[in-house]
Amino acid sequence: MLKRLLLTLMAGIALAFTVMSHAGSTPTDDVRTSVDAMLEILKNEQLDKEDKRAQMSTVINERFDFRAMSQRTLATNWKKTSNEEKQQFIALFSQLIESSYVGKIEAYTNEKVEYPGEKVKGRKAVVETLIITSSADVPVNYKVYQKGDQWLVYDVVIEGVSLISNYRSSYQEIMKKEGFDGLLAKMQAKIDELASTPS
Repeated sequence: MLKRLLLTLMAGIALAFTVMSHAGSTPTDDVRTSVDAMLEILKNEQLDKEDKRAQMSTVINERFDFRAMSQRTLATNWKKTSNEEKQQFIALFSQLIESSYVGKIEAYTNEKVEYPGEKVKGRKAVVETLIITSSADVPVNYKVYQKGDQWLVYDVVIEGVSLISNYRSSYQEIMKKEGFDGLLAKMQAKIDELASTPS
């Protein structure tokens, strides 16, 4: 009985310490945790490409706020869509973002990642990372916002190019010409194209 009580007490203390540590994490801490996890997955030679992507998808979904990203991408068009349309867009957009982001990260499997700094303004921040390769230093910056006790990604800027801004400009043009259904159809076609492209 005493042993069980001690184990319960120790587990409670460990849990409390974990929660306190996480609650005090900085934007860089949270981004580093996710980036390091993905790089470890990429370096795991026991996993094939599909397994690696599946595991990275789990990490990405825990760190990326795809609803916030979708809302910023559709901009003023977000309010014009129904709840069902919003859910359809989020589902497709998350797949496209994952493919684009993972495709970039996969190119830097064995490189070193540095974290030169972060810029915090209220509940938002930019976490600067630098992928050190043999030929160049590649900047990848994460725009994050605080939700509860964690920092979630709402945009990724790779070599100066914002994923959200890039999609927003092209999607606005498509919606003007083909409407929301036309946009969803093009997004699905792109997903199908990426899925059928040989590795």
